[in-house]
Amino acid sequence: MASELNIHICIDVLDSAEELTPQEREAMELAQQAANDAYAPYSNFLVGAALVLEDGTMFKGSNQENAAYPSGLCAERTALFAMSAHHPNTKIKMIAVTARRRSEQHFLPAMPCGACRQVMAEYEHNQGEPIPVLLQGPEGKFYRLRSVSDLLPFQFNKEHL
Repeated sequence: MASELNIHICIDVLDSAEELTPQEREAMELAQQAANDAYAPYSNFLVGAALVLEDGTMFKGSNQENAAYPSGLCAERTALFAMSAHHPNTKIKMIAVTARRRSEQHFLPAMPCGACRQVMAEYEHNQGEPIPVLLQGPEGKFYRLRSVSDLLPFQFNKEHL
């Protein structure tokens, strides 16, 4: 017999930065700064991420490429791993992600890759509460998600092992 699974994904579409909270605006600006600092000489696709921690501390990360392509790392994981090394017991209250091409000044929609979604989900699961996600959208819009679960509804975590 078939059963039903109800998953509710919530994404707020904000038309401009004016609709962001002050903390969201600050996090997105930090993510943009991080993108500008990215080391991406091969793809020329600059990605930045910013984390807001429960104590108000902000952490940033940018994508780091390498001539041996698999050796690079995405901005989200760079930020998360660096934060965890310095603040291992501090909860994450939000993550913001943006990107741009080196040849352009405006920021583009940025969606975390599958590996980053899985890592973000692990942090969310371990802290036992949602991590809201703020993503750069198209044409100056922003996407606000209530949880990493909205990016990765079917998660694999330590309970599955």
